[in-house]
Amino acid sequence: MPKKLKLEPHHRLDELEKLYRQASDPIERTRLQIIWLIGCGYTTEEVAKVTGYWRSSIYRIASRYNQLGVDGLKDKRHEHQGSETLLSETEQALLWIALQETPPDGGLWNGRKVADWMSNHLDRHIHPQRGWEYLRAFDMRLKVPRPAHELADQLEQENWKKKLEQTLEEIHEKHPASEVEIWAMDEHRLGLKPILRRVWVNMGEQPIANVHWRYQWLWLYGFVHPESGETYYWILPKVNVELFNQVLADFAREFKLSQDKHIILTLDRAGWHTSKDLEIPVGLHLEYLPPYSPELQPAERLWPLVNEPIANRSFDTLEDLESVLFQRCKDLLEQQFLIRAITYYHWWPQTAV
Repeated sequence: MPKKLKLEPHHRLDELEKLYRQASDPIERTRLQIIWLIGCGYTTEEVAKVTGYWRSSIYRIASRYNQLGVDGLKDKRHEHQGSETLLSETEQALLWIALQETPPDGGLWNGRKVADWMSNHLDRHIHPQRGWEYLRAFDMRLKVPRPAHELADQLEQENWKKKLEQTLEEIHEKHPASEVEIWAMDEHRLGLKPILRRVWVNMGEQPIANVHWRYQWLWLYGFVHPESGETYYWILPKVNVELFNQVLADFAREFKLSQDKHIILTLDRAGWHTSKDLEIPVGLHLEYLPPYSPELQPAERLWPLVNEPIANRSFDTLEDLESVLFQRCKDLLEQQFLIRAITYYHWWPQTAV
């Protein structure tokens, strides 16, 4: 069984969550999030899935917290900025400029190449580990880039975040006695074309997944309330305005939308979302994402979780696939804390009083 770590009672859970969401330093914010997740009873494996940290790092962070409280989670590199380093401030600035460009060999930067740059600059051999340390000191991390459309406008994305909060305030002003929530929704296409995922296996073994490539699809409509982690799903054969109207009407009935209950729903600008034939129920307010901005969509975070039970599997029919998806969606309805942890962005407006 995955291990659950025990924490010393330095802070209550609500205090840890507040510290995590208010932290300005990204390293400290993630460390506080790890402690908060552990405090809520999640296993190291689940915490690793949410935060992207190795389990060994999670153990170390929990140990520091148990010994020193939140002081043990601080990024101590900030405390030694005046100590002697290999590179002076000017040399560090030159290295930073170099890192913004392509390395001399035309490849990608890594610890060894940074150490080579330092060796040439200092005219002496520098161990590759020091190069890695400087990359970390610059708050740089090794990550696979998320594809972003070249037409995406970052300024427009930031303005949209502000607009979302303004919409919330406007609805509160018009309906001061009403309950208001902010949800997100998206559609996910799944089919008989297999989804392949990495799995843990014994050293030296090669995992095999039996597949049968066929291009038949169904669609999962997913709604998420990031602030609570509540979700809602529909499985349908296609996407169009008629079906989307049915989904919205059912969503409004399920959550009892009215003049006393309002939901702001964030979604992309797909044709069936913006059609003139769209029928918007009372109490529902559609807030469209900026163009080419899927990274602002919390509902997209649902799909890796949805895919887990169908990964590396082959299904004979769409009905077989739908049966597994139906059970998976039922299971995810009960995993609100995990879903909240991965969809409740730090900038997402807070509606709960």
